Amino acid sequence: MTSIFPLRRRMLTAGALSALMLCAASPAFADEDKRPEPGVISVSGEGVATVAPDMAVISLTVLREAETAREALDANNEAMAKVLAAMKAEGIAERDLQTGAFSVQPRWVYPNNKDGENQEPKIVGYSVNNTLTVRIRDLSRLGAILDSSVSLGVNQGGNVVFTNDDQETVRETARLDAVAKAKAKAEAMTGALGVTLGRITQISENSYSAPPMPMARAEMAMMAGKAADSVPMAAGENEYRVTVSVTWELNQ
Repeated sequence: MTSIFPLRRRMLTAGALSALMLCAASPAFADEDKRPEPGVISVSGEGVATVAPDMAVISLTVLREAETAREALDANNEAMAKVLAAMKAEGIAERDLQTGAFSVQPRWVYPNNKDGENQEPKIVGYSVNNTLTVRIRDLSRLGAILDSSVSLGVNQGGNVVFTNDDQETVRETARLDAVAKAKAKAEAMTGALGVTLGRITQISENSYSAPPMPMARAEMAMMAGKAADSVPMAAGENEYRVTVSVTWELNQ
């Protein structure tokens, strides 16, 4: 009769050998898992680019009031049609003319109840507002256009914003400046510490533009029939800023 004990002993011996092999290998794997993560350095750089504006955006509003909504609308339409015709005569393209807002509103009167009687508010007329947004690409004509628009019936608006048609090219200059400053700053810091920059792990950007002065805003009074020179304007320079944040691994 054959005994099964030698076979069982052989099986146990093989299992014990595998366990010993795993135990012997475990410290090596543990050492690999405990390897320190590479150090990192995060640095930000701000780039700046300035350029003279080549375009202005203005808003021109025609306000008309009358006893009825129909009369107020007709008067507004007539004035705005003249403004649009004048803009086109100045060489403003269709794509640079856009209606920004339009409204018809009743004008209410709230009686002063001195006798304590309840008096209902009543409508005494209507007002119609029509706002035209205009992009002016020839800045030398800006003052004359503002002056002629007032003479044609524009009695609210202004909001002159000086900007640039191709802003991305200017921002690209600021972006490259920001990257160069961030890298120079990182190299100066790592050089002082005796380490070098490794691979880049993260990069981000934030950009904005800042006008050289607060937005010009003018409430234009009716000047029809009055002689006036062109409105004086100073365009200055537009400033574009880009902030770049970069994270590098450190070679130690």
